Amino acid sequence: MLFNSIDFAIFFTVVFAIYWMVRSENYKAQNVIIIISSYIFYGWWDWRFLSLIILSTFVDFFVGQLLADQNCINKRKLLLFTSIIVNIGLLGVFKYCNFFIESFIDAFSFFGFEIAYKSLNIILPVGISFYTFQTLSYTIDIYYKKHNPSKDIIAFSAFVCFFPQLVAGPIERARNLLPQFEVSREFNYKKSIDGCRQILWGLFKKIVIADNCALYVDNIFANYTSFSGSTLLLGAVLFSFQIYCDFSGYSDIAIGTARLLGFKLRRNFAFPYFSRDIAEFWRRWHISLSSWFRDYLYIPLGGSRCSKLLKVRNVFIVFIVSGFWHGANWTFVIWGVVNALYLLPSVLMNRNRINIGPVASGKTMPGIMEIIQISLTFLLISIAWVFFRSHSIHDAISYLQNTFSKTLFNLSLSDLDKISYGYDIAYLLIILVVFVIIEWLQREKKHAMDISKRNVPILFRWIMYYLLIFLIIHLGLSDKTFIYFQF
Repeated sequence: MLFNSIDFAIFFTVVFAIYWMVRSENYKAQNVIIIISSYIFYGWWDWRFLSLIILSTFVDFFVGQLLADQNCINKRKLLLFTSIIVNIGLLGVFKYCNFFIESFIDAFSFFGFEIAYKSLNIILPVGISFYTFQTLSYTIDIYYKKHNPSKDIIAFSAFVCFFPQLVAGPIERARNLLPQFEVSREFNYKKSIDGCRQILWGLFKKIVIADNCALYVDNIFANYTSFSGSTLLLGAVLFSFQIYCDFSGYSDIAIGTARLLGFKLRRNFAFPYFSRDIAEFWRRWHISLSSWFRDYLYIPLGGSRCSKLLKVRNVFIVFIVSGFWHGANWTFVIWGVVNALYLLPSVLMNRNRINIGPVASGKTMPGIMEIIQISLTFLLISIAWVFFRSHSIHDAISYLQNTFSKTLFNLSLSDLDKISYGYDIAYLLIILVVFVIIEWLQREKKHAMDISKRNVPILFRWIMYYLLIFLIIHLGLSDKTFIYFQF
């Protein structure tokens, strides 16, 4: 069931009505409604994979209970390893089994040994990487005594399977989201209106921008040998917008939907393409995952409080694991390595936290140096995205070679004719420019549609609402899934 579908609109309307028909004091009944709704939502793809969520839920709930009562360090480690083995084991079997088999066979083939094999017909469960990390962080926090275990299996189950963020995040920490299931929730009109605005903006980003960019991106990447360098650069830039609007659009809808049910999810994107360096970009992009790797991998490895050699090791481990988390393909690993190389100079020179606040805070326009920094960071990120988007390392390298060739500055009108779909690409580019302007003006807010009576006149607000709805209806493509569902 996709957020950008009529099915979900009907589903959520029914859930919303039933949920708030229950008295807010009876939060346990509301939690039961959330569990049933979430299982229906997830089972819409494949009901068989509900068993995986239920298994993770019960394993981590009871491991948490046992950890609270256990003082023996060896037994505590055994309990933690049980949780890690179950969660990472499920992820490994369903996501990486064929990848490891094929890599093993390729390694033998490289030395001249041919081995006959047959790939296993394993279907990747939607969202397994997200809810696995969410439940895993719960037991790790209890192990390190940063969080007390839940005594309410219903509340914990609702926390694990909460449908707004179940299949693509944000990856919530138990200490933030779980307590919200253990108290009564009241309907808040002001917060709900803000949630509706964020949902509308998320739908616009996904349906109008990401899905229309995808039409051109798919064509350009599939036929990159036929296009000039300028067109290939355009394809890389459009993919940068596609993946940003696709994933941040999902996060906006998830956060807004949760807010309508009385929950506050953590922010997952903070206008990352206005970053002045790579370190700032990774503090603003997929924040829930970046902070997860920081807290549960980078810092335990020693973080930046160690020798330069270990700093290099730590950065590469985090980004390689991050790339591997995204998919069972060497392209994702190389994407991680490229980002590690980008970040390394600032880490080694202790300049990775020089840009903390919003760019040009309190100003309408950025300075010349800030424009150069933002442009260079965006270019580097777009180059890295080529590896993320390509089917193989060879394709990615060839794509970049063809991009930065003598045809880079050759504007080919015939190329634009080849990639046109229904309407001139100029319309999409105009929408992108307006989109960037809106996000720039709102860069110090929680989200781009964070508008209220205090700072935006009512007439302008309603014009914005109707314009977005018009664009969604007339330019939207509602049959495309979210990119991050494959992870």
